[in-house]
Amino acid sequence: MCCCGPCAMYRRSALALLLDQYEAQFFRGKPSDFGEDRHLTILMLKAGFRTEYVPAAIAATVVPDSLGPYLRQQLRWARSTFRDTFLALRLLPELDSYLTLDVIGQNLGPLLLALSSLAALAQLVIGGSVPWWTVLTIAAMTMVRCSVAAFRARDVRFLGFSLHTPIN
Repeated sequence: MCCCGPCAMYRRSALALLLDQYEAQFFRGKPSDFGEDRHLTILMLKAGFRTEYVPAAIAATVVPDSLGPYLRQQLRWARSTFRDTFLALRLLPELDSYLTLDVIGQNLGPLLLALSSLAALAQLVIGGSVPWWTVLTIAAMTMVRCSVAAFRARDVRFLGFSLHTPIN
């Protein structure tokens, strides 16, 4: 659902068809300038184009080198995910079942993570007991999602995405 900016390539003729929509990106009536790679991917899919993952591709990009900028980047990406999911909802029935699962996971996962964390904190404060079930539930949800990705891509490295859960 998101072809990463520095890793994506587009056919010029396809991009030319969508350029006006891409440049006039609004959210709730206001111009929006975050999540442009996800927005462009969804525009391409809505227009009937397809995306393709090329595992042998190599790309370089600049990444945050300290925690503050990294967390700001993750917040921008999360806002983009939630916002653009509304644009992509009508695409879900046409997509591969894995992509549908991924879109649902990207949106419900952080919500369930937050609710689980709040419930665990409440249990700790009110009941004084360690909420082991929360850690187990979060770990299980994370491993299922990462295992599906690893199986789908036939690449065990996708299990490493489970380390991203604490950032969420």
